[in-house]
Amino acid sequence: MLIREIYPSLLGESLYSGRPAVLVRLSGCNLRCTYCDTVYAYDGGEERSIPEVILRTEETGLSLVLVTGGEPLLQPETPELVRTLLDFGHTVLIETNGSLPTSELDPRAVVILDQKCPGSGMADRMDPANLERLRKSDEVKFVLSDYHDYQFARQRTQSLALWQRCPVTFSPVYGVLPPRTLAGWILSDRLPVRLGIQLHRYLGVR
Repeated sequence: MLIREIYPSLLGESLYSGRPAVLVRLSGCNLRCTYCDTVYAYDGGEERSIPEVILRTEETGLSLVLVTGGEPLLQPETPELVRTLLDFGHTVLIETNGSLPTSELDPRAVVILDQKCPGSGMADRMDPANLERLRKSDEVKFVLSDYHDYQFARQRTQSLALWQRCPVTFSPVYGVLPPRTLAGWILSDRLPVRLGIQLHRYLGVR
């Protein structure tokens, strides 16, 4: 597998935000979102076998693992990596950009499914079948740049009743959409969604 980095940190997003975890960041991404904060993961990295990744993860002493990218599902070995981490007793979160099918992932893993809004420039690249695969343990995330993105996310969330499938998070693009503004929209519409803040941005960690 092509691995960009493996390191311990506090998770900055999702329902697990603030929890110590190991981040396993895979190289490569098939999308080019306008607000991407991990451009360095588009390429580069080092070839590592799954046993090598497991060993590095075990050395951290942390049980929670986030497999992310780039886009981790681009690499065909990713389902096996996730399954092996689970077999070693880890809680595994896999963060995917929503464009590739999640069907091969072990059902024990927690899928954090990004649904791109128009402001990303990638809204037309989503795999709609992924929404049908969601379980209560998973999470859907919309990253919003402006009110147009909010309207898009609100319509998608309401029309599909996504909150009945799993938790839904609306997250503002850091430095573009003020969290207070997004909070006001959510409250005004009484949406049963969660406001997500990129905690790692405020802590100055990756």
